[in-house]
Amino acid sequence: MSHHDNPYYTEKVDQEEESQLIANLAEHNKEILELIGEDPTREGLLKTPERVARALRFLTQGYHQDPAAVLESAKFREDYKQMVIVKDIGFYSMCEHHMLPFFGKVHIAYIPNKYITGLSK
Repeated sequence: MSHHDNPYYTEKVDQEEESQLIANLAEHNKEILELIGEDPTREGLLKTPERVARALRFLTQGYHQDPAAVLESAKFREDYKQMVIVKDIGFYSMCEHHMLPFFGKVHIAYIPNKYITGLSK
């Protein structure tokens, strides 16, 4: 799902704006490659600036999402009183200090209060 198709995305960006943002990020990534002594025109790096730009947009998409709206959309009325456990939920994020991605799996357990939350997606 892209940013402009995501109903929980609070930053509404049309296709043209997204393309321009990717192009701007790619240009900066090209400059970074040059600053670290790489040749961004080298065959193996030709598409790297854009790849990095798209990866950054993907890794930071949660910065523009409304967590309450996401959870509300997955809330279902259910008279269930036992503990609900959901394991191995994949997550990814970005270290704000080093600008490096990290990822893993989380496990969530809760006792519903008239509602259960769909956490599988």
